[in-house]
Amino acid sequence: MAVKQDEAASLSQRKLAAVLKNVTSLIRGKDEAVELALVALLAGGHVLIEDVPGVGKTMLALALAHSIKCPFRRIQFTNDTVPADILGMMVYSRKDETFRFVQGPIFAGVVLADEINRSSPKTQSALLEAMTERKVSIENRVFDLPEPFMVIATQNPTEFHGTFPLPESQLDRFLLRLRIGYPNRQAEREILQRDIGPDSIAELPEVIDQAEVLAARAEAAQVRIDDSLLDYILDLAARTREDDRLSVGVSPRGTLMLKRAAQALAFLRGRGYALPDDVKALAGPVWAHRVSPAGGAHAHGAAEEAEAIMADILERTPLAV
Repeated sequence: MAVKQDEAASLSQRKLAAVLKNVTSLIRGKDEAVELALVALLAGGHVLIEDVPGVGKTMLALALAHSIKCPFRRIQFTNDTVPADILGMMVYSRKDETFRFVQGPIFAGVVLADEINRSSPKTQSALLEAMTERKVSIENRVFDLPEPFMVIATQNPTEFHGTFPLPESQLDRFLLRLRIGYPNRQAEREILQRDIGPDSIAELPEVIDQAEVLAARAEAAQVRIDDSLLDYILDLAARTREDDRLSVGVSPRGTLMLKRAAQALAFLRGRGYALPDDVKALAGPVWAHRVSPAGGAHAHGAAEEAEAIMADILERTPLAV
């Protein structure tokens, strides 16, 4: 998924290309994963990364937040994490005899929710509700979250001890799911030679600020998407709902998310129009976690099966002309 920009690319598009170059300078050999994270940022969505520890999930979130001059907070989920640890709480001041709200770590531009599936369903729900509403309600008071606001949640494979798989209704809150995976030999050699680690973040230039990110989002939302592409998305969605291998197909929210992601990818690649290849590249990451295989496999096996079924549906569904 290499970025190829038109000569007429806007300033926002050129700056986003610089952000991509910035982040991939540290996340070696994983340009596709970084590009998908930027697609989510542009589309105003959140990312779920399912992978083993140590492959660069935290580095990706840190490098992205630094590149867009955005406040960053990390939440380490454990089985005793409670909603107040994430959202914040009302604290009584004896001096003023009043309550004041102490913000939790979710009040940041980029939030890394690390090992989200180690927390209880109640805690998961508190985070995911805030992600959807972009607000936090405490003691009948509502507090807006900052914009841009993006959660990059990570989870270990569900075979790991002490995990609580996210249910389908909560998985649907994430725009896309991706895996980083192990680097190839050459990329890992470069990591060793450069000794890339969290301290390397400070070496990156700050490329774009928060106001410019919001302006880029508005531009991306105006990317032209032809009616034939909308029909293609609808045809793909219909196939997921009719396929006997799936017990749950893609919802209307899923079709809307794929459209927005395709517009974001086109914009990121320097175009003012979406192509069929944009839809094809994103259908798996945006939809595979929104469908459920009928076989009732273990959660991790179901994820792989869903990805395979989505790939097959893409292969068998022609583009409407």
